[in-house]
Amino acid sequence: MKHEVYSHGHHRSVVNAHAVRTAADCAAYLLPHLKPGMALLDVGCGPGSITADLAELVAPGEVIGLDRSEDVLEQAAELAALRGIENATFASGNIYDLEYDDDTFDVVHAHQVLQHLADPVAALYEMRRVAKPGGIIAVRDADFHGMSWYPALPELDDWMETYQQIARGNQAEPDAGRHLLSWALAAGLRDITPSSSNWLYATEEKRAWQGTVWSERVLHSAYAEQALERGITDQAGLERIAQGWRDWAKAPDGWFLIPNGEILARKP
Repeated sequence: MKHEVYSHGHHRSVVNAHAVRTAADCAAYLLPHLKPGMALLDVGCGPGSITADLAELVAPGEVIGLDRSEDVLEQAAELAALRGIENATFASGNIYDLEYDDDTFDVVHAHQVLQHLADPVAALYEMRRVAKPGGIIAVRDADFHGMSWYPALPELDDWMETYQQIARGNQAEPDAGRHLLSWALAAGLRDITPSSSNWLYATEEKRAWQGTVWSERVLHSAYAEQALERGITDQAGLERIAQGWRDWAKAPDGWFLIPNGEILARKP
C-alpha cells in the first residue's frame, strides 16, 4: 500500500472549503450521463458534499464515498444523514488497491485527487478495473500553473512557488489538469472525452471567501507545516503571503481564475 503525503492536509480551513463544493460546480461534465439506479464510487470524497449530490441523482443506486481520513468520512456520513440520503455510505480506502471486485460500478469518480498522487496512472488503472464494461471513469483536477490573477501581487507569486515546491516535494503533480488525457491514455483508456471548466473569484463575496480560505491555509494548514519543515520559507514569509491574499481580496478589481481539466472515459 502506497503512503503519500496529502499536500493540503485536513486542517479545518481546508475541509471547510471542500465542504461547500457541489456536483453542479465540480462535476457538470459528468451530470448528463448519470441515471437513477447507477452504482457509483466517489474516490477521495472528502467531507462528502459532492458525493451527496451524486447520490441524489442516481438514487436508488448505491453510492460509496471513499477517503483515507476517518475524520472527513465521519463528516460526510453526518451530512448524508442530515440531508436524508439513504443510498450513500462512506468507507476508508486506498485508491491504488480498491477493495471491490472487477466490473462493480457504473461510475467511478474522483475530484481533485490525481494531482496529489505519485502514480496517477496506477490510480486510473485501478478505477478502470472496478468500473463495469461500458462504465464511466470521470476525473477533474485543477492546473495550478494555469491559474491567473489580478492585481499581480508578488505575494501570490510566492504563494504559487511555495505550493509548487510543497506538492512536488510530495512527488505529486500540481499542474494535473493538463496531464489528465495523457494519464488516461497510459492507463489504457481510449473512449475519452476531454473538457475543461473554470472556477472564477471576481465578485466581492467570492473574493472575500477565497482570500479568507487561503490566508488561513497559508498560516495554519499542512501548507504552513511543510513549508517550514522543508525550509521553503519562514514564518515571516508565510505571514507576508497570507497578507497578500487579504490584500488581493480587498481589491475591487480582483480576479482569480482556476482552470480545471476533465476527462470522461468509457471502460472498454
